[in-house]
Amino acid sequence: MADHFHDRLGGHDVHGRDRAHAAPVSRFGFAFAAGIALNLAFVAAGVVFGILSNSMALIADAGHNLGDVLGLVVAWIASVLVRLAPSQRYTYGLRSSSILAALFNAVLLLVITGAIVFEAIHRFSEPAPVAGLTVMAVAATGIVINAVSALLFMRGRKRDLNIKGAFLHMASDAVVSVGVVFAGLAILLTGWQWIDPVVSLVIAAAIVLGTWGLLRDAVNMTLHGVPAGVDPVAVRDFLCACPGVADVHDLHIWPMSTTETALTCHLVMPAGFPGDEALRELSDHLRVRFAIPHATLQVEICDPGADCSVTPGRAV
Repeated sequence: MADHFHDRLGGHDVHGRDRAHAAPVSRFGFAFAAGIALNLAFVAAGVVFGILSNSMALIADAGHNLGDVLGLVVAWIASVLVRLAPSQRYTYGLRSSSILAALFNAVLLLVITGAIVFEAIHRFSEPAPVAGLTVMAVAATGIVINAVSALLFMRGRKRDLNIKGAFLHMASDAVVSVGVVFAGLAILLTGWQWIDPVVSLVIAAAIVLGTWGLLRDAVNMTLHGVPAGVDPVAVRDFLCACPGVADVHDLHIWPMSTTETALTCHLVMPAGFPGDEALRELSDHLRVRFAIPHATLQVEICDPGADCSVTPGRAV
C-alpha cells in the first residue's frame, strides 16, 4: 500500500529536497551584539547633542534608538530560547518566545512613536531655537549606524518574523535619521523652528506605516492563526486528494514559532491504514509543498459519512 501511495503522490523523492527552503534561520548573535553596541553609542550621542542643540527631532531619534536597543535585546533572548530543548511542561520547548518578541517589538515601536508625537505637538505651542548644523551631523552618523545594523538582519527578515522585527527597528531608525538631517538643513536655510516638530510627526507616521504589518502578523501568530505563507484551503485540498483519503477532519495549522509551522488532522481512510512509510512520505510532501515541518496525522478507519466527535460545530 505504501508503494501505491508513493505512486499516487507523484513518485518523487522528497527526502532532503527542502533543506534550503525550510532550514532554520542562521544564528544572528553577532548581528544582535553589533546592533546593540552601535545603537547604544548613538543613543548617548543623540541625547547629549540633542540637549545641546535643543532639537526635539534629534532627541526623538535617540529615544527611538533606545527603544530599539531594548527590542534587539528581547529579540536576541528569544532567538536563544527557541533553541532550548522541550521539557515535560513546555513540550514544544520555548519556540513561541520568538512570536512574543515580535509582538513586543511591534508594540514598543508604536509606544515610542506615541511619545514622539506627544512631544512634537507640544513643541508647536512652545517653539525653541534649534542648532541645525549639529542636528545634521549627529543624524548623518545615525543613518550610517542604522543602515549597517539593518543590513546585518536583512537576509533573515523574510523567513523569521522575529528577525524581521529587528530589521524594521533598524530600517525605521535609518529613515528617522534621514528625516532629521533634512529638518536640520531646512532650519539652517530658512530659520523656521516649526520644521523640527513637523518632521518629527512625519517620521512618526512613517514608523507606524512600517510597523503595522509586523504588528498584524505578530498578533495573528499569537492567536495561533494560520501563518501568512500557508494556504489552508490548498492544504486541505491536497490532503483530500491523497490516495485512500475520503475526508479530512479536525484540520489545524498554527505557528510553533516565527519560523516553524505545525499541523494536525484526522484522515478518514475507509480502506485501512496505509502504513508508516506512507504517512512519513505524506509528511515530507507537507514540508516541501507548504513549509509545514511538524505534521501529526491521525488515521480514522470508518465510513466517510460517519460522524466525528471533533468536526466543526461540536468542538474546536
